[in-house]
Amino acid sequence: MAFSYPVFLDLSGSRVLLVGGGLIAFRKAGGLAAAGAHITVVAPEVRDDLVSLVAEVERRPYRLGEAAHYQLVMTATSDPGVNAQVAADARDAGVWVNSADDPANCSFILPAVARRGLVTMAISTGGASPALASRLRTDIAARELTPQVEAAAVELSRQRNEIKDSGGSTEDIDWTDRVTQALDGNPTQ
Repeated sequence: MAFSYPVFLDLSGSRVLLVGGGLIAFRKAGGLAAAGAHITVVAPEVRDDLVSLVAEVERRPYRLGEAAHYQLVMTATSDPGVNAQVAADARDAGVWVNSADDPANCSFILPAVARRGLVTMAISTGGASPALASRLRTDIAARELTPQVEAAAVELSRQRNEIKDSGGSTEDIDWTDRVTQALDGNPTQ
C-alpha cells in the first residue's frame, strides 16, 4: 500500500531542491519555508513572489544528477520529462522526492494540512484524490480545530514538561482525563 506511513519532518535548515518556478512551486515553497528549510529553486523562469520565499534561485534548467546534493527534492514543472528525470536522480541518490500531481514519481506525497497553534492536522487519500483530502481537511478543521483545542495543546504541553522536569515519565500516565479536562478548560495539576 503506497504512501501509507504518515510522518512529520523537521526540515529546519535542511537543504531542499525545488525544481520549477511557477504557481505550484510557489505553493510548495510556502510550506517548506514555514518549516525552516533552506530552499534552492532551479528553473529557467521564476515568479517574483517565489524569490522572496527561498534562500537561493538559479535561473537555469535542471542539471542531471544534482538532486543528489540535497536532503529533500520537489518537482513542480510543467514538463513531465523533467519531473521524471529529477525524480529518477533523487531515487538513485537515496533522496526523498515529491513530484507535483505525479504519484508515480514520488517517494512521498504531501497531505492536506490545517494548523492551529501547536496542533497540526494532516489528511491524505494516498494520492488518489488531493481534492477530497483538501475538502475533508477544511470540513474537519472548521469543526475540530477550535480555540479550545489550541488552549488544550498549550496546557497539556505544560503538564508534560512539569512531569518531565520532576523526573517522571509521561509514558506511565493515562492521559484520557487530562485531555478531556484540558479540552473542557479545566486543567488538572
